[in-house]
Amino acid sequence: MHIPDGYIDLPLALLFGVLAVVVLSVAAKRVNGEISDARAPLLGVVAASIFAAQMLDWPIPGGTSAHFVGGAFAAILLGPHLGALCVATVVTIQALIFGDGGLVVLGANVFNMAIVEVYVGYAIYRLLVPYGEFRAAFAAGWLGITAGALTAALQLGLSSAFQYQLLTTLSIMGVGHLALGLIEGAITAAVYRYLARARPDLRPSAARKVSA
Repeated sequence: MHIPDGYIDLPLALLFGVLAVVVLSVAAKRVNGEISDARAPLLGVVAASIFAAQMLDWPIPGGTSAHFVGGAFAAILLGPHLGALCVATVVTIQALIFGDGGLVVLGANVFNMAIVEVYVGYAIYRLLVPYGEFRAAFAAGWLGITAGALTAALQLGLSSAFQYQLLTTLSIMGVGHLALGLIEGAITAAVYRYLARARPDLRPSAARKVSA
């Protein structure tokens, strides 16, 4: 889902770049003072884990690929605002150091993976958590990455590089990630289950009790 430069028309890249900056600025204000000594190491571990996991790609017919993004996972453990900043940092470092995704379209990539997936994934988790934490984590990972892929498909389909074939990009990216997104959902739920058993104090419910 790391879009290279030249795949999105410049006006669209600038638009989504501005949107990403606005949302992340609000997120930064919301998390001001929330990073305690106990949560700082967790932030580092989540960021490092997402960074490593995003290096693994699964090919999708049609010339694109999917990979674990971890937006929903970050949102569940860190909260949506800190999760968005965490994933945005990872995506930015990957673009600057490893060339994974273009610099001109960096804002669009951040918008797709660090904003859409994080906030959609978190909303799904909160909606479904009364029916089971692990089911909710699975659905959050699965549908969160699909939502991010659809936003990327929208950007590509509205650009001249893809001859404005919006329905084509939406179908390829949407169907592909809806299928392979099951892997993201499974990984999200599996890692969340492991952490819930090994470190129950890191579960969102436990964090809310401590902060209260």
